[in-house]
Amino acid sequence: MKKIFFINFLLLSLLGAKTLTLQESIDKTLANHPDIKSFALKIEQSKAGYKSAYSGYLPQVNAQAQYNALQTFVFPFNGVFNTVDDDSWSAGASLKQKVWDFSKTSAKVDAFKVDEKISKLSLADLKALMVYRVKALYDSMVVQNEAIQVRVKDLESKKAYYEQAKALVKNGLKTEADASRFLSAVYVAQDNLAIAHATYNKAKSTLSLYMNENIADDVDLESKLLTRDFNPSQNTQKEIEDENYQLKIYKYTTEKNRLLHKSAKAAHYGSIDAYASYTHFDTLNTYDSKLAGISLSIPIYSGGMLSAEAQKAEIAAQISSEQKASKLLALKDELNSLLIDIERYNKTIEAKKAQMDAAMSTKNVLEGRYKEGLATYIEVLDATSLVLNAKLGLLEAYYQKSMAINRIEYLKGKI
Repeated sequence: MKKIFFINFLLLSLLGAKTLTLQESIDKTLANHPDIKSFALKIEQSKAGYKSAYSGYLPQVNAQAQYNALQTFVFPFNGVFNTVDDDSWSAGASLKQKVWDFSKTSAKVDAFKVDEKISKLSLADLKALMVYRVKALYDSMVVQNEAIQVRVKDLESKKAYYEQAKALVKNGLKTEADASRFLSAVYVAQDNLAIAHATYNKAKSTLSLYMNENIADDVDLESKLLTRDFNPSQNTQKEIEDENYQLKIYKYTTEKNRLLHKSAKAAHYGSIDAYASYTHFDTLNTYDSKLAGISLSIPIYSGGMLSAEAQKAEIAAQISSEQKASKLLALKDELNSLLIDIERYNKTIEAKKAQMDAAMSTKNVLEGRYKEGLATYIEVLDATSLVLNAKLGLLEAYYQKSMAINRIEYLKGKI
């Protein structure tokens, strides 16, 4: 009966420990983070800008009405001008349709269409950046969770050394210095364990805020993600050049500014408009007035405003083009550095694994020698520190390598 109860308790415990996957963390962050929502609203804002610019193609219809409580009318009578005061009112409607403005409106509409693409790319870039941040927090939690386990075992080992040293002191085989030194090592191990817990909780707290959801203290993580491999291909740089969101944004920003420059230049030529109006007047006489025709409006002098606007748009296009070139150089430099770092981390991982195996062998030998009085507590602690540093160094190398891989994926525009 006790055995059955124990098995049921164990199964319930296993079922109670929920696994938080990396993909779940990413999905919830993208669904709940306020920055994502604000950039989504900017897309709607750019769509409204496009509709506003497109309205220049459509006829502009206005209705007007006016009532004058007192108006002076002038009329001739027998060669003499006479005046009379009376009330009057009028009501009517007018229509104005742009016929041709030398591509000023069409270039502006196309510019706002490009601006909508830029807004969508900005949202995609923010999502990719948010994914990169979530991966960093998740990897940090995995590393610190593993580090906590290493620190717990180290603390247990130091406590065992301390208890052993006390027993040997009691039997007269060791001095109080041995016991005191091991006790000091216990305190240091406790402090390091507390630091690991604090670092883990910081990453968990931040990720919880990103997800807008509490993360359980006993949550399970996908620790295997930390040890994934990365094999860069010859097309890695080309993928970044083709898919990087910021490069695309600079490209479309240049295109947008060139279209705005074209629109600003076209403003020098004016526009041809068709117009029509109908107005009913009720004054001293009642009559209807109709009007229809075509007008040509050419700006002769605007104080240099039109030229300045065209020049400003042209310079903006040049700036965004140079910014794209500068960003491309920065991306190439960052990619080269990341690839070099990954290669270095691979070698560090191999070295740490070999160091850990050697340190474990040395530690086991010295533990036996210490019991026989053939090694000092300093040698034992040094050997223990070597094992600890190798394990933590291996975790750190895996973490840094994973961060470099995550960064390359972000540069590729991976979400």
